Amino acid sequence: MQKNKIPIRPLLAVLGSILSVQVGAAIAKGLFPALGASVTATLRIGLSALILLVVNRPGLKTLTREQWNAVIPYGLCLGAMNLIYYLALSRIPLGIAVTLEFMGPLLLVVFSSKRAIEFLWVLLAAGGIVLMTPWNNTNIDLFGAGMALLAGAFWAGYIVLGRRVSAVLNGGQAVTIGMLFALMATLPFAFASDGMMNFKSSMIIPAVGLALFCSAVPFSLEMYGLRYIPTKTFSILMSLEPAVGAICGLIFLKEYLSIQEYAAVILVVIASAGATIGNRQEMGNITPEG
Repeated sequence: MQKNKIPIRPLLAVLGSILSVQVGAAIAKGLFPALGASVTATLRIGLSALILLVVNRPGLKTLTREQWNAVIPYGLCLGAMNLIYYLALSRIPLGIAVTLEFMGPLLLVVFSSKRAIEFLWVLLAAGGIVLMTPWNNTNIDLFGAGMALLAGAFWAGYIVLGRRVSAVLNGGQAVTIGMLFALMATLPFAFASDGMMNFKSSMIIPAVGLALFCSAVPFSLEMYGLRYIPTKTFSILMSLEPAVGAICGLIFLKEYLSIQEYAAVILVVIASAGATIGNRQEMGNITPEG
């Protein structure tokens, strides 16, 4: 009976990470226009790495070759995913960017699925995302759309690499060390940008909030969840991202939804619930290592 139970804490961790990212997105609105994509991404990752280093104090000298081989690709993928997504956001609307980026995890689900019922959850999630997206906008920047799709590919890679590194490192160490390599991936682009010159002391508190809500908190929660939740279930749970974003927009930004958008939220919630319940036995059989 124990093996068939849905692990509530890992699920809440993943849902908490989604909520955290959307709250952080609201904070980012005050920084992104002034600093630009590369500087905002680097600031977010750099402060997150600093916070995590203080909190977790990872033992870099004790890492084995296997652990280095797992955490370095994970961190570089993490940095590339954030930088490329911010580049997309600088060219196309948020709704379009989130939708296109999600194609990466969605394809990961399709390729990893073995049971026919799982394709139903994928179709419901995809249908919800389509309903939430303003496809009638014909002036979409092709470069921005391409960057969003590329960010989605790195998102899929992040999920796969996250599962790999979580098997050889505890969550705190993995995320902290991964953030250091993510910073290495974005730092050159930040120095090449003139956005650094626009940073002011009044941006420190929002920047720290951005780091906490968009990186340090969600990535740590996701790392914990990935230790227990199958990759395909985690990917479909991530389809809640547009729905949670819409809800946060309503609460924090007073952005009201249309009937079509509410229908989209319902479809995505059904897909996520179905994926979770359908994989409860597999989820119960996954246990943390170490």
